[in-house]
Amino acid sequence: MRWFFSQSGDRFSVSAARLAAGNFPEATPLRVFFAWNEARLLSDRRFRVACDIHDLFVRFGANAEARELCAAHLAIGPLIRWRWPRRIVVSPGQVDRVRALADRVGRLPVATAARQVVDCLLAAVGSTDIAAHAAVFRAFEALETTIDIDALGRVRPRRLASTPSRQPRNVLIIKLSALGDFIQALGPAAAIRRHHAADRMTLLTTQPYVELARQTGLFDDIVVDVRPRAWNIRGWLDLRRALRAGKFDRVYDLQTSDRSGFYSWLFHPGRRPQWSGVAWRCSHPHANLDRYPQHTIEKQAEQLLMAGIYPVPLPTCPPASLGLPGNLKDGRFVLLIPGSSSRHPEKRWPVGHYAELSRRLYHRGYLPVIVGAPDERPIGATIRVTCPEAVSLVGKTDLLLLARLATGAALTVGNDTGATHMAAAGSNPVLVLFSRASEPSRCAPRGRLVRVLSEPDLADLAVEPVFAEALRLLDASADVQRTGTADD
Repeated sequence: MRWFFSQSGDRFSVSAARLAAGNFPEATPLRVFFAWNEARLLSDRRFRVACDIHDLFVRFGANAEARELCAAHLAIGPLIRWRWPRRIVVSPGQVDRVRALADRVGRLPVATAARQVVDCLLAAVGSTDIAAHAAVFRAFEALETTIDIDALGRVRPRRLASTPSRQPRNVLIIKLSALGDFIQALGPAAAIRRHHAADRMTLLTTQPYVELARQTGLFDDIVVDVRPRAWNIRGWLDLRRALRAGKFDRVYDLQTSDRSGFYSWLFHPGRRPQWSGVAWRCSHPHANLDRYPQHTIEKQAEQLLMAGIYPVPLPTCPPASLGLPGNLKDGRFVLLIPGSSSRHPEKRWPVGHYAELSRRLYHRGYLPVIVGAPDERPIGATIRVTCPEAVSLVGKTDLLLLARLATGAALTVGNDTGATHMAAAGSNPVLVLFSRASEPSRCAPRGRLVRVLSEPDLADLAVEPVFAEALRLLDASADVQRTGTADD
């Protein structure tokens, strides 16, 4: 690093080795966060402040005193007079003034929060520990309750007190559809609820998921989004009125679609809430250039980590308020999901194979129970021709009954469809069948004990390997119940 003086006596630093994405290991959150910011003209305030901290730490000798000066830069007043992309101007007079004040404010909450940011950031450099990276974002969240980080990250940094937030805060989660995506969002929703335990949490969703959401007990209020079309002015005004009436302090957009991103504009004019997602210039962006190939669960977990929430659990079905039908109470049944969206017939394993699988499972002592949408009743009837003992509940299950079945089944075998995600959230073993129509690494169900069998054309996937894998899962589940650990 080279130094030279201006006529005013300020020091200009040229940061030849400034903190960058390369300082963090591959695939770690701070690596992708820094890479995202380095590729943008408008960077995140936390990125700018983090770079400043590292510059100052190196500038002042990378020792204990340097740590204290970095913390004082945050807590007392900026040591940097001006900033350019690879250059900072440090004021010696300000350094002396901050040193004189350090003992006076050293034990205040703002100083504690500032030291936490500095310590966590320096500890994360070079670390592969995801928890260490999460701690950096969590520390910035704590600091932001005391000072305005955006003002500290400007071209001419300023130290301003943050605007006090209301207590409790109003928090909104956006998750509109579809079933599989909604189920996968239950883990993130539980993490948000834990993080905002003292706050009021509202869900914005569509009508089919209201009762399921209510059953989870995670939300204080639920607002129904009718998804107005572009020309439905009254519908948009109603939605805008509902959003603004919530007086939300923070929004977690778990839908992260063009539609949900546009909802951030419905708060204008007026105070825009803090926003976690991908909306333009949101306060807590999911800052990953490669977010779209990520699995949905990994994507949402990383999004929340960058908003200070970690860890995020796997989704689980809501607790059942009712029991199972009488002939299923012993748990010796296998849930079969032989359908899928009518738009994707290539995702369906042949119904004749499901029929033969049902017959084999029944002779092993497991009652096959078939579920699906009302228009899939012929599938259930076809299976029962080969296995008359099978129970067809096709067209007879709402989401709450489906959740109870998923929680009670000894095993679920199904195609790549939303109901299979529900089954995985039931914490019992799931065997899901994939064709070339979808990529398991991006959209396979996640749960306690999930196996995937793939074949480009599911017609080429024979019954024998599916049946053999089903038996292995049943045995593995029995081992888990016996020992309390899963053998993956």
